[in-house]
Amino acid sequence: MSLTDITAGMKERVEKNGAIAGKRVVFDFGEDGAVLIDGTGDTPCVSNDGSAADCRIKVSMADFAEIAAGKQNAQMAFMMGKLKVEGDMSIAMQLGKILA
Repeated sequence: MSLTDITAGMKERVEKNGAIAGKRVVFDFGEDGAVLIDGTGDTPCVSNDGSAADCRIKVSMADFAEIAAGKQNAQMAFMMGKLKVEGDMSIAMQLGKILA
């Protein structure tokens, strides 16, 4: 799964399910790039901007792909240190309804 594939998939999900109103969430894949879900405007948008966010999810692209495919549970990945949350944890808890 490439950054382009992940970005396209997130765009589809955000168009379908919306974003977290008034919040910016970054999925940070380290050297592989980032995906921003921006719910601060009138229309939510998804981009590859890795700048400031209310919540930053740090995860490898491989682990993210496994989570997205349902092969790995996000909560277990968090407990095992494969997924790290910086910033507002309550925002991270709301991501399931958007990315479902």
